[in-house]
Amino acid sequence: MINRVTIVVLDSLGIGALPDSPEYGDYNVDTLGNISKVCQGIHLPNLIRLGLGNIEGIKGVESIQEPIGCFGKANEVSKGKDTITGHWEMTGLYITEPFQTYPDGFPLEIIRCFEEKIGKKSLGNKAASGTEIIEALGQEHIETGCPIVYTSADSVFQIAAHEEIVPLDELYKMCEIARNLLVGEHQVARVIARPFAGQPGSFERTANRRDYSISPNGTTILDILANHNMEVYAIGKIEDIFNGQGITKAIHTKDNMEGVDETIKALRENSKGIIFTNLVDFDAKYGHRRNPQGYKIALEEFDKRVPELIEALHEDDIIIFTADHGNDPTYSGTDHTREYIPIVIYGQAVKKSINIGTRDSFADIAATIADIFQVKGLQYGISFKDLIF
Repeated sequence: MINRVTIVVLDSLGIGALPDSPEYGDYNVDTLGNISKVCQGIHLPNLIRLGLGNIEGIKGVESIQEPIGCFGKANEVSKGKDTITGHWEMTGLYITEPFQTYPDGFPLEIIRCFEEKIGKKSLGNKAASGTEIIEALGQEHIETGCPIVYTSADSVFQIAAHEEIVPLDELYKMCEIARNLLVGEHQVARVIARPFAGQPGSFERTANRRDYSISPNGTTILDILANHNMEVYAIGKIEDIFNGQGITKAIHTKDNMEGVDETIKALRENSKGIIFTNLVDFDAKYGHRRNPQGYKIALEEFDKRVPELIEALHEDDIIIFTADHGNDPTYSGTDHTREYIPIVIYGQAVKKSINIGTRDSFADIAATIADIFQVKGLQYGISFKDLIF
């Protein structure tokens, strides 16, 4: 009997272009494969031992004769390639209409209303890289106190402010104001606080980011388990992605390693339900910034921690390593890329060396968890429980 499922999302670790990726402007994208190619290899012995390299069609990592876990990959059904789309689908929801995006900036009526409510002007209002826009407008922001507003290819309204100029509480209040404005016709998936520190020429974003998401548009496996009095422990930005819905306990983390630390702490406790961890550095620090070498190093650092995660598992635990989308750091631009995600499963009760194949949907993860816990209420997904036990 399985009492707990841990999901570790290696944010943006796509493993090859989906058939419809050209519709999203993505050609020959492959986050893991292209990192390995550009960096002349990548050393992930622990994930390989679990079966990562045995996934059909995967590139850049080697396969082995008898992996100790189960392995496969999943296609994305939902329209989009962003964080919310991927996470919601893996918990059992489809997004059939992509979220609204603003490649040319937000309408003036939205910006004017936002400025009126916060009592000051804003800077920017364009699609931009977060690190580049604070370098370009940071000095003016310091001189004027005006927050920097920008977006990306995702459905996001981002507000950047220096922590010594705009206190965090004030920045978060601005985000709440924007969140209340950006509904209906101009609804965006997330409003994001992007605090930074430092001096011109050496600004750095801090760990005090906060996301203000819309709530899921239906019932997720998180809701179902919480309603059955099971624990849903959100680590990293998971709580923000679901706007707190279906979460019974949450902790925010400053980086990947703290995310691993907190997951291990949670595993050492006795609980029934889900531990749901997002490791965002792969995406935020290396994918968007098009830094394949940094991404490679971060993956190798994570791989070294995998044995600790495995050792912390109870005999009635299973752990799933997966992703939410791609973000090929060798590709043009700074946007996510539409890719397959890996699914690698391990537990003492799980069969070894089982290929679960190419799943039709990320939602198969949710369906499998529902099957394990014998709960109903999901609309989408096909369980692979019988393959792995």
